[in-house]
Amino acid sequence: MGDSEKNTNKGFLGFIERVGNALPHPVIIFIILALAIIVISELAARFGAPVEYFNASEGDFVSVEAVSLMTGDGLAHIFNSAVDNFTGFAPLGTVLVAMLGVGVAEWSGLISSALKKLLRNVPTSLLTASVVFAGIISNIASDAGYVVVIPLGAIIFAGAGRHPIAGLAAAFAGVSAGFSANLIFGPTDALLVGITNEALTSGGIEYDVAVTANWYFMIVSTFVLTVVGALVTEKVVEPRLGEYDGNYKPNDDPITDIENKGMRNALIALLVFLGIMAILMVPENGALRALNDEGVMTLDNFLRNGLLFMILLLFAVPGYFYGKTTGKIQTSHDLVKGMSESMASMGGYLVLAFFAAQFINYFSYTNLGLILAVSGAEFLEAIGFVGLPLILAFIIVTAFINLFIGSASAKWAIMAPVFAPMLYEVNIAPEMTLMAYRIADSSTNIISPLMSYFAMILVFAKRYDEKSGLGTIISTMLSYSIAFLITWTLLLIIWYVIGLPLGPGAQITL
Repeated sequence: MGDSEKNTNKGFLGFIERVGNALPHPVIIFIILALAIIVISELAARFGAPVEYFNASEGDFVSVEAVSLMTGDGLAHIFNSAVDNFTGFAPLGTVLVAMLGVGVAEWSGLISSALKKLLRNVPTSLLTASVVFAGIISNIASDAGYVVVIPLGAIIFAGAGRHPIAGLAAAFAGVSAGFSANLIFGPTDALLVGITNEALTSGGIEYDVAVTANWYFMIVSTFVLTVVGALVTEKVVEPRLGEYDGNYKPNDDPITDIENKGMRNALIALLVFLGIMAILMVPENGALRALNDEGVMTLDNFLRNGLLFMILLLFAVPGYFYGKTTGKIQTSHDLVKGMSESMASMGGYLVLAFFAAQFINYFSYTNLGLILAVSGAEFLEAIGFVGLPLILAFIIVTAFINLFIGSASAKWAIMAPVFAPMLYEVNIAPEMTLMAYRIADSSTNIISPLMSYFAMILVFAKRYDEKSGLGTIISTMLSYSIAFLITWTLLLIIWYVIGLPLGPGAQITL
């Protein structure tokens, strides 16, 4: 047994890893979970009572009961939806499209050379914090951080002679557990604020929450979580993982003159590409802007649907010019080969994604996640807490529910009509309720197998350590999840006690 294995086998986290990795292959786990949902759905449909909640979008109360998959309709759904579940699996297209561009940049050698250049210019002491920080701010591009920053985090650590799983974990913590922190506000803020305002209106409350509602708190959170993520990586995760003895070996050769020339040409190509994108995006009548419901030209549609194609080009264009300069890409066949090799490496992910998509769909179809969320909301309403204790109880319950419902907007659409008006009535501003929700929603993303990108993280981890499994990921990420949840909650408590505004004109209490 090597030093690395001895380290990871110790303590509670070691126990979680041993148990998790003793389980079957993740594909088999998702099959077992899907079968379990089928059985549970039948029991819940037979013996469970319906739950009722206020649907803000419909403006009325909705009664929900469990739907069995062991009926004629349920079995028909299992067979008839299998292909659509797979092709409609949200991370599938995101990952594959982005990896086409990343594949060109990686195969041509651009990523390797650029990282070697980066490692020589970034102080070692700031490397971990830089990876976590990059993960946090990447959420302005929605899900792009999952397919770009996380694998790059592993490569950066490997290039620095550190364990690539630690780099993957640091980036994953920033991207996913720090999802609600950032230096600027983005599409997620607008989406959650819109749901909050609908919920307040449905409760007869005339109050308008601005998209900047949590901006000040998010800025501070970005730096606090960067420090916490770096400390957890260096003090907990890396000592557990020990010295890396896997098969992945970065290219340690010195940068040659032709590679420097290739990077210079790649940089020129990148700047030209970004200039073209700016012309398409920045002007009020830019080609990538479209009218929203209020008749304003915005980039909302592009950010939701077109950004990933831009990311493909963002990597492919400089990757191509680097490859042409160094001679790695000489014909169109070479360009396609780079993309093809990238897709070949995703074969395991495709298999895993198929079964993960079925399981997640069954959970949604049976209404089990919805019932759990409504039941949790009713529990909080019943305990009779007010003020800070109510906020803390709200965070804990939301963090637990987040293990079963991955979508932040879907979960908030269920919970907002209950909690936004309820906390408003006890003098807690909706901006504070929203921030408490976002803290809980983000912190436990990284330990939930129901999170859409969890299957992808497993595949990335196996690329660097074939022995890693579900237990490795959960035991590694649990430290971040606990640290982020506690630290972020403490920060909110300090904010509450001092009475600082959460954003421009956004107070904590009414």
